[in-house]
Amino acid sequence: MNSPNTLPGGEVIVYRASDGQVQVEVRLERETVWLTQAQMVELFGRDQSVISRHIRNVFADGELPAEGNMQKMHIASADRPTALYSLDVIISVGYRVKSTRGVQFRQWATRVLREHLLRGYTLNERRLRERGLKEIEQAVGLLARTLTSHALVTDEGRAVLDVVQRYTRSWRLLLEYDEERLAEVPGRPVAPTAALSLDDARAAYARLRDDLLGRGQAGPLFGQERGDALAAILGAIEQTFGGEPLYPNAQARAAHILYFVIKDHPFGDGNKRIGTLLFLDYLRRNGLLDHADGSPRLADNAMVALALLIAESDPAQKELMIRLVLSLVGDEA
Repeated sequence: MNSPNTLPGGEVIVYRASDGQVQVEVRLERETVWLTQAQMVELFGRDQSVISRHIRNVFADGELPAEGNMQKMHIASADRPTALYSLDVIISVGYRVKSTRGVQFRQWATRVLREHLLRGYTLNERRLRERGLKEIEQAVGLLARTLTSHALVTDEGRAVLDVVQRYTRSWRLLLEYDEERLAEVPGRPVAPTAALSLDDARAAYARLRDDLLGRGQAGPLFGQERGDALAAILGAIEQTFGGEPLYPNAQARAAHILYFVIKDHPFGDGNKRIGTLLFLDYLRRNGLLDHADGSPRLADNAMVALALLIAESDPAQKELMIRLVLSLVGDEA
C-alpha cells in the first residue's frame, strides 16, 4: 500500500482503494496528509464543481480555518501553484458527499500518520540520544588527553579517567542493546586455543586464597567449593550443541566464566574475586589479557566495577551483562 518517495518539503505515499479502482499520491507534511482538488475528485468520485463547492463551504461556514489547512505549492506538471488541502478538509468533504471511500481513506490516513509520526519520533529520539552520547565521549576524551598531557592527574586519577573513558563506550552499547542493535559477538572473535581445566582453576584460586589469608583479607570460607558447582560451570563453558560449541569464541567463554562464578556462587565466599581471577586467567591463556602494545585491556578499577555490576544485576539481565563484558574486553585480536 505504501510507496514512499522523498520530495522537497515532504513525502509522498500512494493510496490504493480496497476495490483497486482508485489510486492517488498522498503528500505527508506537517503531521498531516494533503490532497489537491483533482485528487479528491478522483477519490470521492464526484464532479470537480461539487468538490470545489464543499471546500468553499468548509471554510465559509467556519468549520475549519483556511490557515493551516490549505497550502499552495508548485507541481512539476502545472504551470501555476496548486492548492493542497489537509486531512481535516478531506474528511469534512468526505462527510458532505457521503462517500464510503472517504471513510476508508480516513482510516488509512489515520493509520499511516500514526506510523509515520511514531517512526519519526523514534528516529529523532535515537539521533538525539546518540548525539548526546557522542558529545559525552568527545568531552571525556578531550578531558583525559588534556589532563594527562599536562601531568595534571596522579596515577590514581589516570586510572579513574580510564574507567570513565571505557564506560562512555559502554553507555553507547547500552543504548544499542536497548534498541536491539548491540552485536552478540565481538567484532573480531578469537577461537579458543586453551581451556581452563578444573585442576587449573583450583590451583589458581588456591594461590589467591593463600595470599589473602596471609594478609588477613579472607575468611575460612573463601574458596571453599559448594558441591560440584565449579566443575559444572567449567564444563558448561566447553559444551557443544548439535556438534557445534555453545560458546564459539574465547571472549564469550571468558565472559560466561565471570558471570557464572559471580552469579551461581560455587564458593562459600569470594565468588566475585575468584570469578574475576578465572576470567582474567582465561583471557591470558588465550592471548586476550593485554592489547597488542602490552597495555591491559581492563584496568583494575574497571574490573572491580564490572564484577560489582554483575553481582547486583537481575538474572533477566544476563545477556546484557555478557555483552557489556564483551564490549570492555574489546574487539582487538
